[in-house]
Amino acid sequence: MDRRSFVATTSAVLVGARRSWYRDHMNHIEHIGLQLYTVRDEMKKDVEGTIARVAASGYTEVEFAGYFDKTPAEIRAMLDHHGLTSPSTHIGSIAPDDWKKALDAAHVIGHSYIVFPWIPVERRTGIDGYKKIAADFNRAAEQAKAAGLQFAYHNHDFEFAPVEGKLPYDVLLTETDPRLVQMEMDLYWITKGGQDPLTYFARWPGRFPLVHVKDSMGPPDNKMADVGAGKIDWKRIFAKEQQAGIKHFFVEHDQPADPFASIRASCDYLKRLEF
Repeated sequence: MDRRSFVATTSAVLVGARRSWYRDHMNHIEHIGLQLYTVRDEMKKDVEGTIARVAASGYTEVEFAGYFDKTPAEIRAMLDHHGLTSPSTHIGSIAPDDWKKALDAAHVIGHSYIVFPWIPVERRTGIDGYKKIAADFNRAAEQAKAAGLQFAYHNHDFEFAPVEGKLPYDVLLTETDPRLVQMEMDLYWITKGGQDPLTYFARWPGRFPLVHVKDSMGPPDNKMADVGAGKIDWKRIFAKEQQAGIKHFFVEHDQPADPFASIRASCDYLKRLEF
């Protein structure tokens, strides 16, 4: 072999080795989840048929937002039949009776996380109001922990509008017990609210085991988009998954034109994504 051939061959081997190392050291999302609110209209018509189509679209996990008059046992049977798990659910009330039913149902269905998804407008009464909400979260979370479950809160964008010089989201993080209350960060809404997820990952590492993955077309109207079709830099965010403590990634789109086309496109993008 002459010198030129040796150099060319060696270079090719090094390039191939570099590519192989790169592939081996890149991260992927192993289990892609769907927040079923995305297909809520289809769930109203046919719960099991919708769950079957979600599984066929490539998802392995789902997060519920209501059970559509099905019993916990019926829901669990559907999930088992279609090879899905449901690590999380949204529950709209932490009133004592509602909360006990939710905790009992979670054990049957197989949830590990129970998420409070929305603070009513009438409860957003200044910083003291948010401190009272945080105290309510701590109490509900104590009950969840006693039942072997993890409480979490899901944000929108109103938590990032300053109130009395503070951000409500910061108040909730500060005033809740990190051993009891964790966060499901909605990456669309925090972006729309003008905040950087990475700032929160660094400031409160490990507090964000769940994320909602939905894209934004950016200003001025911040229209929602299928994941990968918008402007959010998913590689930058997901590269910090360990710092954030992310364990579950749930695709969501609040108003998709075609729900099943939307969830397929988002799932396909995330399957290809390396970070």
